Amino acid sequence: MTDPNAVEADGEDNQQDGDGADNLKDTDLPREVVDEVERLTRLERTAVDENEVEAYETRSEELLDEHDFTSRIRDDDGDDVLVLHPEEWHEDGVIRTDCIEDIDRAVEILLEGTGDPDDWESVDEHNRDLVAAVREDHGDVHGDNAAMLADFAGNHYAKPIESLTSDELAEFRREYVVRNTWPTEKQQNVLEDSIELILETAGSVPDSER
Repeated sequence: MTDPNAVEADGEDNQQDGDGADNLKDTDLPREVVDEVERLTRLERTAVDENEVEAYETRSEELLDEHDFTSRIRDDDGDDVLVLHPEEWHEDGVIRTDCIEDIDRAVEILLEGTGDPDDWESVDEHNRDLVAAVREDHGDVHGDNAAMLADFAGNHYAKPIESLTSDELAEFRREYVVRNTWPTEKQQNVLEDSIELILETAGSVPDSER
């Protein structure tokens, strides 16, 4: 669900035109860090225990600190957007536009709009149940491919795997897998078969787990 890089008008200029996977090639943050910070942010937003909230927030900050980045939530016409940008753009807690040399170093992640953020945890749980079912029925190679698809569906679109559109599945095959994962040769050779098996298996997952 990572959207393109952007910074707002008061220091960050909102630009949402294209897929975040493409734009990540220009940022200093590794894809796995972006995905993990997004995951932790979603968990933080749905957690009810204060200790859990603090733990998720602390872990996100630690990951970003390793790359001299920071984060903030921006309200974009009623939709919350997680913005990750270099710490050096800040001065006394305020974004300094004169410090921004390359806007593409920032990353935007839409937390609302595509899927229901309040339901993200249950969606992710459903997708993980589906991964486990595929792994049990069809083996580790297909299970590992299912895990890649679960990461993509949850982190990029906040929706169940079986709700992905044909365009989104094409994006997964042609862009996400190529740019952001390291599948084995066996995984690559059966990727199309894996997707079919995953979607077939999804029909056997109980509705209560959806």
